[in-house]
Amino acid sequence: MNYYRLAEAESRFADLIWENVPIHSPKLAELAADVMKWKKSTTYTVLKKLCDKGIFKNEYALVTALLTRDEYYASQSVKYVDDTYGGSLPQFITSFVSNRKLTNKQADEIQRLIDDYREGSRDV
Repeated sequence: MNYYRLAEAESRFADLIWENVPIHSPKLAELAADVMKWKKSTTYTVLKKLCDKGIFKNEYALVTALLTRDEYYASQSVKYVDDTYGGSLPQFITSFVSNRKLTNKQADEIQRLIDDYREGSRDV
């Protein structure tokens, strides 16, 4: 999975796009003007950057997502665990829960995820 680093404004704009895809680029420019107070030129400049990063596609004035929001944030999470914990998911989880208790519901959900994603599982 590729890692895409977005600035704060790019991330907010990407969220706006994900909430509205597919969307025609002129309509997106209007939406960005209303929501983000951007000029049309700013919208198209940032859209081009996001397209160049392979997150979105703007073809024939129709903006579509090449990555879902979940895929994007998953890549962010993987990169964080790789950089901060040497790729060790157990170290990350230990750090995350070290100063809090899990509810039974949370523990059951985590156990279900582990079972679903265990190597060799047929459900993945």
